[in-house]
Order: sequence, then C-alpha cells, then structure tokens
Amino acid sequence: MVCTVSRTGRQLQRYNKGRRLVVGCIPYRFTRNGEFEVLVVSSQKGHAMMFPKGGWELDESVEEAASRESLEEAGVLGIVQCELGKWRFKSKSQAIYHEGYMFPMLVTEQLSLWPEQNVRRRAWMTVEEASESCQQWWMKEALERLVERLNSSDIDKEAVLSSSLS
Repeated sequence: MVCTVSRTGRQLQRYNKGRRLVVGCIPYRFTRNGEFEVLVVSSQKGHAMMFPKGGWELDESVEEAASRESLEEAGVLGIVQCELGKWRFKSKSQAIYHEGYMFPMLVTEQLSLWPEQNVRRRAWMTVEEASESCQQWWMKEALERLVERLNSSDIDKEAVLSSSLS
C-alpha cells in the first residue's frame, strides 16, 4: 500500500550548522530505443520545473527521504542509486542556505494517484529539455553527473528496459 498524504511540518527536519538538509531524486527510465528520460515536476507555487526534493527528516535514512519525496511529489517508485553529490545553495524564499543531496532513481512504477497530484504537474523529458526547464543550478549539475555516470557505465540497457516494463 502506498501513502496518499504528504508529510507536513518541520518538527523532524534535519539541520547541519544551521543549514536545512534537503534530499532529492532524478527519476529516470530508459526508452525502447535505449535513450533515457528524466521526470520533472512543477513547483507547488509556480510553473518552475525541477526534480522532486524536500526535507530530510530525523526518522529516515537519506535514501528513504529521497524515495519518499519522489513518491509524494512525482508519484513514482523505484531504485534509489548511489548519491550524485552534495550542494550548498541559497533558499529562493528566505535568506538561508540549504544543503542538498541528490540521487538517481531508476523508476520501476509510475502511480496514477499520488499525494501531491493536485498541486504539481509531472513530465518526462529528454536530458536537454530538463536542463533547459530546470532553473536551479545545483539540480542541473546533478543531472550532468547522472548523464556522465550512465554514459560511462556498462549498464545493460536492454535488461533494465525489459525488467522495468514487466
């Protein structure tokens, strides 16, 4: 069973030296021709597109937080893979800094119902489209790292494609 409500509040929020810790995923999948696409979501308050991300809470591992954010914001489940990196960035709405961790997630299931479906849009895009539409520099850098990783690895895309389609 999948949770249908997003977590709210900041009582369990993790901080490091005053910086709020946030975690996100770059959900991706392989197409039938072996290329890969990434999933972006709209921000809650605007039309900006980004990768799912949010607060890392005290009662979960960093991977669990990344997976939860992808479920809540994008309605996808999958395999959270090795961290792409850590970034420090300034909040757009406040004069504070965050520390963000990003992970790739190989999507295994896309849900028709998810917690934030009424406040977010989701869209599969090519890497080029996602890079153009994403306005946050640190997310673009994480995407570049994912592309490098996938292009340099010996991933059997056919095997991944057939297992993710079944």
